[in-house]
Amino acid sequence: MSNRRPSLALAAVLAGGLALSACATAPMGGGISAGSTEFSADAFAWSTRAGQAAIEGRVAFAQDGKTFSCVGNVGLIPDTGYTRARMQRLYGSTERAAVPAAVVRARSAGEQGADYRSFERAQPCADGAFRFSGLPDGSWFLISPVKAGDDIVVLMKRVQTRGGRMISVTLGS
Repeated sequence: MSNRRPSLALAAVLAGGLALSACATAPMGGGISAGSTEFSADAFAWSTRAGQAAIEGRVAFAQDGKTFSCVGNVGLIPDTGYTRARMQRLYGSTERAAVPAAVVRARSAGEQGADYRSFERAQPCADGAFRFSGLPDGSWFLISPVKAGDDIVVLMKRVQTRGGRMISVTLGS
């Protein structure tokens, strides 16, 4: 991260972006299930196993003639019934979204499960790129705040790891 001095608004997005982005996940093996919208550590258990899958990504987002750059970390959140419900409330989708950070912060996703944050992963976004490795197969949500001037948008995309392979992802496309 080249800018070591984020503004308070940006810091709130970075801290709140991961917290707010916690939504539905998929059961072990990558299948999608509606599941319970209540937090249950058991629903997240599949995501804690070591695996051979990896997600290699980049951020490429432009809007209204502005090119946005990633700031801070990219979050990776297991897809469960709980996180899926949160994504729907915060981003209006469980597949992909680009929502102004102020809108995401203003939406209520209810109380976060006490142990929810222990299942989140984060990697720095350096020069528009990020990588997660050692992942089990399954469905995940990628979350990244991006910035152009004073405009901050939070990108969300659901991805699937399968067969212990590396997948390439572009957030914002």
